[in-house]
Amino acid sequence: MSQPLLSLEGLSVTYRTQGGDVAAVRGVDLELARGEKLGVAGESGSGKSTLALALLRLLPPTATVTGRVLLDGEDLLGMNWGRLRAVRWAGASIVFQGAMHSLNPVHTIGDQIAEPILLHEKVGEAEATRRVAQLLDEVGMPPARARAYPHELSGGQRQRVMIAMALACRPELIIADEPTTALDVMIQAQILGLIDDLVARSGISLLMISHDLSVLSDVCDRLAIMYAGRVVEVGPADEVHKRAKHPYSAALAAAFPTVGDPASRLQPRGLAGDPPDPESLPTGCSFHPRCALRRDACDVIDPQLWPAGENGQKHDAACVLVLPDEGASLARGEPHGIHEEDKVAR
Repeated sequence: MSQPLLSLEGLSVTYRTQGGDVAAVRGVDLELARGEKLGVAGESGSGKSTLALALLRLLPPTATVTGRVLLDGEDLLGMNWGRLRAVRWAGASIVFQGAMHSLNPVHTIGDQIAEPILLHEKVGEAEATRRVAQLLDEVGMPPARARAYPHELSGGQRQRVMIAMALACRPELIIADEPTTALDVMIQAQILGLIDDLVARSGISLLMISHDLSVLSDVCDRLAIMYAGRVVEVGPADEVHKRAKHPYSAALAAAFPTVGDPASRLQPRGLAGDPPDPESLPTGCSFHPRCALRRDACDVIDPQLWPAGENGQKHDAACVLVLPDEGASLARGEPHGIHEEDKVAR
């Protein structure tokens, strides 16, 4: 097998606070192949955005990041600042969720798109201007809008500018952190279609973050579900969305009403309770206080990702119900044979 473009190995992020250290991301292992589109989903506070910012070392000084983030075999966390600056934009770029807060209000959008081109590719002003016009055209904006300032654009146009900036230096990887959160439904569909089309045509890998499983399943090849800072399920997008193996993933998918189905609209199946406080996580499985399928074993066992796929599919879930033999007996309510010392071994 070829080497993945992006590989996260035991990635953990801890914030220093007045009350002590708070674990926001806990031992995440993920891989992204070249040209693949991976979606990361979860509720607010699950660690999605922290994960995205950690990849390019964009977190504040109060954050401690451990593990490894390998981009094309090179550890981003171990790079010196000179090498890291070279990789940002040219190797991997990011589309933030708040375009208005990410664009400089006193510079034209043309200047802002041109800046990474001039910095990384050492081309002249004329070539950079030509590239800016080409990029704006690719994201569906008139090249003449290069002279506009951010406040003169609509929300959807500003998001298109952010995508153009992300593509400016032809990176191998784009990280999109909830790029459609502040947009209306029609503009969301346009932006998602644009991202999908551009990534497919250019062969770029995409790591896209959202709380909406339906959006991610339409765009991405695989989905990773995060809860309380950990990945609790990962597998093919359609499988995770429609046939989730972890109760949390199933609850996320069921929380969105089905278009044209009055029953789901009038009686949406939400998820009771709130995500756990990262300063005081429950023992065992972090999801068990909210889980409708909770068993006694869930109070003490913190399950790791375990193969849960069917027909040879690569589909993993961190739930005791997918463990061989144990899951079947637990589902029937029979006494389980998993002991406290098995928590890590599994």
